[in-house]
Amino acid sequence: MGKQSESCWWCMKAFKWVPVLFILTIVGWSYYAYVVQLCYYTIESFIQKVFYLFFFHILLGLFLWAYWQTVSTDLTPIPDMFKVPDYEMEKLQQAPNEDAQLGILERLAQDLPITNRTVRGAVRFCDKCQVIKPDRTHHCSVCRTCVLKMDHHCPWVNNCVAFHNYKFFMLFLMYALLYCVFIAATTLQYFIRFWRSFTQNETEGMAKFHLLFLFFVAIMFAVSLNSLFFYHCYLILHNRSTLEAFRPPMFRMGKDKDGFSIGKYNNFQEVFGDNRRLWCLPVFTSFGNGVVYPVRPQHQAGSNTYNSMGNTQSRCTLDTMSLVEEATILALGAGTAVIGPTVDANKPLVTQIETV
Repeated sequence: MGKQSESCWWCMKAFKWVPVLFILTIVGWSYYAYVVQLCYYTIESFIQKVFYLFFFHILLGLFLWAYWQTVSTDLTPIPDMFKVPDYEMEKLQQAPNEDAQLGILERLAQDLPITNRTVRGAVRFCDKCQVIKPDRTHHCSVCRTCVLKMDHHCPWVNNCVAFHNYKFFMLFLMYALLYCVFIAATTLQYFIRFWRSFTQNETEGMAKFHLLFLFFVAIMFAVSLNSLFFYHCYLILHNRSTLEAFRPPMFRMGKDKDGFSIGKYNNFQEVFGDNRRLWCLPVFTSFGNGVVYPVRPQHQAGSNTYNSMGNTQSRCTLDTMSLVEEATILALGAGTAVIGPTVDANKPLVTQIETV
């Protein structure tokens, strides 16, 4: 029975890679259709060939780089400070009622940097992972673990899109969209020519089939990617995940869909960082550690302040820390609070917090 279960597990794990293989197969075929059938066999102008191939390979390289980063980047683990010890788990399991369990969780979470709550106002706890959930963290049933700032689980990358790879995912969407638009734009005139010859029963060989199909596929994916990409642009500017867009995060004061929003530019920097030269490259530049996030003043987690690792600190201790280590709560812009490094309230949030 054990061997059978193990075999099923391996089969399911292999099956999850099918969408990724499908994407790579489509990309591989598009490379053959564009480079060989279009540029080598169809286009006669040498300058036009060089121009098309140059930009095609740049977009393809950036697209594959971003896609690989999205697929291969491992989930950021939940810090140990949020894990419930075994002896505390025994107390939870032996608690006589739900109120007693909630009391235990409140005690365990009193020094943790959390502001999110359940609908009933209780501490969010995952009984599968046995952790108190950090803000914006959700359990993924596919990955079988809690994921920091989970956006969604994407079968096309066989990975969760979350804090650890959200920038890579956005660049993957952007370069995939540009790749499809570029192919559609540069094959349009040949699509029209081959379509006319097709309707007139003229033969153009295999090139006609590949280029006709390539144009249709590029348009189809471009339309789909366009909607998805600009929707996530909207989410970034409002500092929301897909899950938070459908179910606003709950705080002590109630639901607030803009609870983590610190202004559109700062929201953008939280994902892409402050180094503009790296914005378009799939390298990790996101602010924070995936655990502590800026919140609006009414959602602050009490009088405690938190450093970038989520530990509570006294105010006098904070005053002696370096700029990178210091963590204070202050006003940013029009009444927005930040838990993180000290920054000028009149300037964009540009100081990067240490990562876990």
